[in-house]
Amino acid sequence: MAASTAHASRSGLYADPREDWLAQHTEEIIDPARPIVDPHHHLWDRGGLRYMIEEVSNDIASGHNVIATVYIDCRSMYRAHGPEAFRPVGEVEFANGVAAMAASGGYGKAAICAGIVSHVNLLLGEGAKGVLEAEIAAGNGRFRGIRHSSAWDADPNVAGMYATRPKALLLDSTFRRGFACLAPLGLSFDAWLFHPQIGELTDLARAFPDTKIVLDHCGGPVGIGRFAGRRKQVFPEWKASIQEIARCPNVVVKLGGLAMCLLGYDFHLRPKPPSSEQAAAAWRPYIETCIEAFGPDRCMFESNFPPDKGQCSYQVIFNAFKRLAAQYSEAEKTALFSKTAIDCYKLELG
Repeated sequence: MAASTAHASRSGLYADPREDWLAQHTEEIIDPARPIVDPHHHLWDRGGLRYMIEEVSNDIASGHNVIATVYIDCRSMYRAHGPEAFRPVGEVEFANGVAAMAASGGYGKAAICAGIVSHVNLLLGEGAKGVLEAEIAAGNGRFRGIRHSSAWDADPNVAGMYATRPKALLLDSTFRRGFACLAPLGLSFDAWLFHPQIGELTDLARAFPDTKIVLDHCGGPVGIGRFAGRRKQVFPEWKASIQEIARCPNVVVKLGGLAMCLLGYDFHLRPKPPSSEQAAAAWRPYIETCIEAFGPDRCMFESNFPPDKGQCSYQVIFNAFKRLAAQYSEAEKTALFSKTAIDCYKLELG
C-alpha cells in the first residue's frame, strides 16, 4: 500500500532509480573534505518507491562531506483528514520528525532536513496566511518556505502529470494575494517551472522585491516533447530568460535537476551510468550560464534526489559539480556548495 498521497515518479520527467545499474560505476570523491549543504532533496514512500532517511543517509555516506540538507515539498505524508487547505501541514510534521531522527546522530553526521520547504495552496489568497502559520508552528524552527509548482506546458509530452495544472499561475491575482503572505512571515518561495515560464516568474519577482525566490533546477530547461531535437534553438531562449531574471536581486538559482529526463539526455537508457566527466560535459553550458548570470553568491548546487538519481549516483552528481566548479575561487566554491544555501534558507548549523 502506498504510504503517501501522490505518485512517486509517474510524471514522465525523470527515471526511477536503479541501485544495481548505478552500482556499475563508482568514483573516488573529488575534494572530499569540502563541506556541502544539499539544498534540494525529497523523501517519499509510495508507488513502490522508497526514499526515506535510510536511503538519503546511505547516499550521503557514499563519500561527499554533506553537513546538512534542505527538504523540499513533494506531497509526502499530507494529512489524510481535516480541512483540505491544512493537509500539507502533515508534510512539515513528517520532515521535522526526520530532522529529529537525524539530530540523534544515528544516521550519520549530516543535519538532514535542517531546513524544510513544504506547500501551501496560494490560490487560497489571504487565507494562505493561516496555513503558513500552522506550518511555521509544525516546523519547530526548521520551516523556511513553500513551493507551489507552476510547471505547465500545452504539450502533454512536456507537462507530464502537470498537464492539468493551471496555465499562467504566477500571474493569477488570487495566487498573488496568497504570495503576498510570505514576506511578512519571513518565508521564501521555491519556483518549479519549465523554461518558457521563466518570464512569468520574473514578473512575479519584480512585483514582490522583498520576497526571496528560489528558481529550482536551472529554470527547467526542456529537451523533450515539442523541444526534442531542438537544443541549439532552445538554449539561447532559455539563456536569455536566465539572464533577465538574474537582474532581480531577490532571486537565487539552484544548479541541478539536470539528470531528469526533462533535459532530453538519455543517460538512463544506456548500458552503464555516466561518469562525472560525462555528466559535467552535458551540463556545463547550463551551469556556467547560471553562474555567470547570477554570480556564485546567488547559486547553489542541489542533488534533486531521488529524481536525479534516475541518471546518476550521489557520488557522480557532486563530483560533476566539483569538476564544473574547479575554475572558481575558494570563496566562490564555498558559496556554491554551502554558503548560498545556508544564507538563503537561514540554516542554523551547530
